Amino acid sequence: MDLEAQLQALPDRPGVYIYRDGEGRILYVGKARSLRHRVRQYFQASRNLPPKVQRMVGQIASIEHIVTDNEVEALILESNLIKRHKPKYNVKLRDDKHYPYLRLTLHEKWPRVLIARQMRRDGSRYFGPYTTSGAVHETLKLLRRLFPLRTCSDPSRYPRGCLQLHIGRCLGPCLPDFEQHAAYEQAVRDVAAFLDGKVDDVLQRLRADMERAAENLEFERAAEIRDRIRAVEKVAERQKIISSEMADRDVIAYARDQDEACVQVFFVRQGKLVGRDQFFLANTDGLSGGEILSAFIQQHYNRTNFIPPEILVSDPLEEEDLLARWLSEKRGARVSIACPQRGEKRRLVELVIQNAEESMAERQQAREHERRATEGALAELQAALSLPAPPRRIECFDVSHVQGADVVAAMVVFEDGEPKKSDYRKFKMRVDRNDDFANMAEAITRRFKRGLAEREALARARAEAQAAAAVVAAGDGAAADAGAAAGVAAADGTHGAGRARRRRDGLARRIPEEPKFAAFPDLLIIDGGKGQLSAAREALRELGLESIPTFGLAKEEELLFAEGRREPIVLPRGSAGLHLLQRVRDETHRFAVTYHRQLHRKGMSRSVLDGAPGIGPKRKRALLRAFGSLRRIREATAEELAAVPGMTREAAERLVEYLEQQREAE
Repeated sequence: MDLEAQLQALPDRPGVYIYRDGEGRILYVGKARSLRHRVRQYFQASRNLPPKVQRMVGQIASIEHIVTDNEVEALILESNLIKRHKPKYNVKLRDDKHYPYLRLTLHEKWPRVLIARQMRRDGSRYFGPYTTSGAVHETLKLLRRLFPLRTCSDPSRYPRGCLQLHIGRCLGPCLPDFEQHAAYEQAVRDVAAFLDGKVDDVLQRLRADMERAAENLEFERAAEIRDRIRAVEKVAERQKIISSEMADRDVIAYARDQDEACVQVFFVRQGKLVGRDQFFLANTDGLSGGEILSAFIQQHYNRTNFIPPEILVSDPLEEEDLLARWLSEKRGARVSIACPQRGEKRRLVELVIQNAEESMAERQQAREHERRATEGALAELQAALSLPAPPRRIECFDVSHVQGADVVAAMVVFEDGEPKKSDYRKFKMRVDRNDDFANMAEAITRRFKRGLAEREALARARAEAQAAAAVVAAGDGAAADAGAAAGVAAADGTHGAGRARRRRDGLARRIPEEPKFAAFPDLLIIDGGKGQLSAAREALRELGLESIPTFGLAKEEELLFAEGRREPIVLPRGSAGLHLLQRVRDETHRFAVTYHRQLHRKGMSRSVLDGAPGIGPKRKRALLRAFGSLRRIREATAEELAAVPGMTREAAERLVEYLEQQREAE
């Protein structure tokens, strides 16, 4: 079904639409009150759209849609699809996956506080996200000083208590005679209240406990609570009172620079500023302030646990009512969104705007410093290696194996001094061999042979698209000859013109915006010495690509080898150029070793279990599901193995005997 037919099939109902390119990759995910009206706007008014959106529309090869019952369901589905697929043209939080959380393990008998990299539906309560690792570790350290929860993973390992118990930082649920169940549960509630910013509630409860302990003549316990109160008060003193209202609210504002925006969030709890975070969003070019904030609110609150009853924003939101309804459903209580224009709330918003602008300016300064440093490093490499131009694109190859087994090669790409992970490639050698030279030659040959084929296909596709465009531009019978040469029927009347335009647009969409292998490097680095370099150069010569500047970088000595040069090139220790090459080489080594280990682990589990008598694919899956790893299967007794669904006592005993023989053979 072509695009026109897909547009005609769109229903006049709420839902989510998905744009894909010619290779099936998701370009954009959006929601709509009416799928038919919203999607058609992209194609009917494409000339009035921002340049970035016009580029996206030019790449759309197919449209999918999912109908929902209402707009809120569409918003939730859109958020989840964006989070899962990270489409190229959607606004997205940078480094979203790296933001850590604090996790309160409420599903455990004795809950504890841990750092988590992502939220899971495991019964825990999550707080965050925190934008820096330092912030989350500092908060965890503070919590462990203030609240006596366990830190150990297994309390049964410490029947006499651990160090944390003896220094007063744990109530000791590991003790066989532990009876302070109510006190432990209260400490858990205090942690949750503290992380919610309700410090005054925690202090009020602690003061009541201290007075009660004093009345009961429990002076030692009263002194411990007093010390805890003082520690919490010190934290409270650092929290600036910024609102006369004792309210919980998040205040959100932004600053922008070209295609990026910095969003600042101030967390106000009971009228006090308890913390702030900043987030950087990509793909914001052409969007209004309200659209930027809407996209942020949608992504941020889709992955955070606490939603305050009020959110203040610096710009009016186009879908304010829809977002408020969604947040209210998520919170289980009313959430209001407002853009204040005057008074105390507006002054608070202006404060957040000021902080966002300062953060954006600092980021620009840091980028400018990095840019100058990178330019210096590239210029240094150009001079030292006699390159025709600064090496904007650097590719590096490394081979990894253990005695010729599970041989892999890795290719890493740096552009303008930074990793371009979308261009990383890994190669599993077609023959396992303990020959680094042959392995390197194979990797180089496969990479550049594929690149040459892709270049040829791109040139052919561009020629066909240009010829089709010429037919459309001519628009009459005079273009028949050009059309015939390109394999395009002449535009004969309205029907022929429409067919020619569809062919032109279809051919244009087949041309990838970022080819996978067609881009060749300005500098090729081989991780190794003269032998690996010679193998790589010979492979390039056979492909007619000997003009690509290629050097070997030897480990330890950090010497650069060039073909036809007896003496190595030595870059000054500490120089920016050498530092950049070391980064490239080390990243390639890491990527290669990681891939090798993946294959090795996969091969280990396959070779050991697949060779076991009586263990087929179903039993193998059941064993791995029950024990989680090959090591635990090896350590299991026959009784434990027999308890796995699908296993028999006889099969378990035979497996134990087989694994014992494997251990002896090793």
